[in-house]
Amino acid sequence: MSAERPTEQRRFTTPQGFLLAGSFLITLGSFAVLPYMSVLLHQRLGLGLGTVGVVLAVASLIQFAGGVVAGPVAARIGLRRSMLVALALRTAGFAAFVPGLTSPVLAIGALLLVSAGAALYLPANKAYLVGGSPDADRPRLLSASSSAFNAGMALGPPAAAPLVMGSPGVLFTCVAGLFALVGVGHAFLPREEAHPETDASPEPTPGEPRSRLSPFLVTVVSVYAFMFFQHYLALYAVPRTSAGFYGVVLMGYAALLVVAQPLLAEWIAALSYPAALRWGFGAMAAGMAAIAGGGHAGIAVGGALLCVGEIVLFLKNDLEALARSSAPPATVFGRQRLAAGIGAFASGVVGGQLYAAAESAGSARAFWVVVCLQCLLLPVLLIYGGRRTARGRSEPRAETASELRG
Repeated sequence: MSAERPTEQRRFTTPQGFLLAGSFLITLGSFAVLPYMSVLLHQRLGLGLGTVGVVLAVASLIQFAGGVVAGPVAARIGLRRSMLVALALRTAGFAAFVPGLTSPVLAIGALLLVSAGAALYLPANKAYLVGGSPDADRPRLLSASSSAFNAGMALGPPAAAPLVMGSPGVLFTCVAGLFALVGVGHAFLPREEAHPETDASPEPTPGEPRSRLSPFLVTVVSVYAFMFFQHYLALYAVPRTSAGFYGVVLMGYAALLVVAQPLLAEWIAALSYPAALRWGFGAMAAGMAAIAGGGHAGIAVGGALLCVGEIVLFLKNDLEALARSSAPPATVFGRQRLAAGIGAFASGVVGGQLYAAAESAGSARAFWVVVCLQCLLLPVLLIYGGRRTARGRSEPRAETASELRG
């Protein structure tokens, strides 16, 4: 019996397998379109770059901050219905792009519909995936989900490249049809009574220490540090290498994410939160330092190290957020999406100023050195702040206990 248990834990249920396959298809369809959105809005519809920037910023805000709506919606109508509503919004949005190719108003409205659907879908998807499963299975499920999403992200842009400018109407029609088919499949998922999602997180084992670090705050800081790489690597790497090499680095990065995260999931789950911060931010700092070195090797090695940092921090943050909250998983994942949005926004604002200052000083490498130093300093501040909070909360309890004894 004990020899069979590990095999059973490694097996996905039919609904879980469908959700993982659907996650890949949904991201494949989304990333066949969204990376080219600035080009379509600017070159095809004639919107100014300033307007395009505002539109994309609003869409990103809806997609990330709107995740907090997923919890209340799921509590009211259920996880399966939340996913169905989200997929209906995204199907309608992609279909609206077909007439929107000649109308900026329709195109912007379509993009906002797609963003609203994404905000509602992802927290409900992750909550349904882990709902009713033992805590020990959560690292495996969340890492598999991340791998499915990243595989779609890697394959979507090259799959759409032949159509995006020449026949965008055909592309949007195909994507809308794909989302409609995936939505039909979601209608056959079991109801939550057969796949509960509101299991309260277990209380920590007595005597088991738990860090006072806030997963929400750590997620904000993790995404803030990571997005310097995401936002500014192209600006730095393409002039120093080539656009083709940059594309190879991105594809290699996505492939490493897909393969490595499931392999590292159990190890990451076993790490303490402070240890995960040291590993994750340490890998990011080393990656930023390698990129600062420049050249093909430095950029490639830096990308691989940043990938390790992302895997450790992002998975551990979600696991800690689930473990520390008694709220339904959809609410927890919605809050995590909000934290990611805050971090990405802050990184974009700060990073633009830093990169401009580095270029004005005649050394773009200085930008990566400054970011490297931030990656070394941020975990120290987070861990120190968590210990201060823990001491601040424990001291009054100690005083109260001594008063009671007296």
